[in-house]
Amino acid sequence: MTTILRLMYEFFKTGLFSVGGGLATLPFLYEMSDKTGWFSHADIADMIAISESTPGAIGINMSTYAGYKTAGLPGGILATLALAAPSVIIILIIAKFLSKFRDNPNVEGAFYGLRPASIAMITAAGLNVAKVALVNLAAFEASGNPIDLFLPKAIILAILVFIGQKKLKWSPILFLAISAVIGIVFKF
Repeated sequence: MTTILRLMYEFFKTGLFSVGGGLATLPFLYEMSDKTGWFSHADIADMIAISESTPGAIGINMSTYAGYKTAGLPGGILATLALAAPSVIIILIIAKFLSKFRDNPNVEGAFYGLRPASIAMITAAGLNVAKVALVNLAAFEASGNPIDLFLPKAIILAILVFIGQKKLKWSPILFLAISAVIGIVFKF
């Protein structure tokens, strides 16, 4: 299977099963990274940062970035279309039969079950991102010193942004811009 076709297949599958929004695509991206080697877990952290700081849906932005990184401009375009295609198809089908699904207890039950699964997938993805952004396993394995396991500057920045977001209620864009400048100045 050529890279482009495999890329489209992987992102179509991601679009079909990532229920819960853009962050729900993260477990699929980690799996894709492990299976294909197209990008690393650190690249996924970069995808998140770029996707969060650019307009548009995070899942779409990440598929565009991953596709572009894997197969250039055609890869970016086709990965984006493949990720969006299942949603478009499902919405068109549901719109056609909306009156039949509106009060169906099975549909309500399915969505009730999907909510906790989505939260679990997003939490697992968030923990993977935290591992990449806040922990240095290579330094710890090399030295054996527990202090080398953590990236103190990154942890302090994450805590300050978290507190700032809760207390100041500024735009996330401002926090991302400030964090980028801090990363450049302090050479994270």
